Amino acid sequence: MKRRSILFLSAIVTLGSAMLPGSAVGQQKSLKERLVGTWTLVSSTSIRPDGTKTDVYGPNPKGIVIYTSDGYFVLLNSRADLPKLAASDRARATSEEARAVVAGSLAYYGTYSVDEVDKVITANVEASTFANLIGGAEQKRIITSLTADELKFTNPTTPSGVTVQVVWKRAK
Repeated sequence: MKRRSILFLSAIVTLGSAMLPGSAVGQQKSLKERLVGTWTLVSSTSIRPDGTKTDVYGPNPKGIVIYTSDGYFVLLNSRADLPKLAASDRARATSEEARAVVAGSLAYYGTYSVDEVDKVITANVEASTFANLIGGAEQKRIITSLTADELKFTNPTTPSGVTVQVVWKRAK
């Protein structure tokens, strides 16, 4: 009987100490808490149904996404080689210049939530340089990997019907 009591008490102490704020279990952060912060774009790869892959923003993409703890986000992605406009007024861009800028960049912001079980970020776009995203279907991103320094997610279906795999690194 004494041996069973000692084992029982040992189990209680072990469980109790695991729940203390200083323990590894007590400090485990939620997916959302680990997501919060500023991330810079490493790569954005488009995958067509036939398996063809393309760097969405070219070989040296520029981008940032910021997730706040109160559920807001902002994203800006761009090709590194966007053309300078001949006129110093963006409202006077030529058709070719405007087409290159629109095709080579994307910005949007809004609110987001995280499904901790399915590891999905759901974004509700409030404004965007691609107006078709505003007020449309929720934007779902499936988190495939999240460490302290790297975030990888997949956009399973873009408006153009491709899948996009995105890699971010935490801004330092």
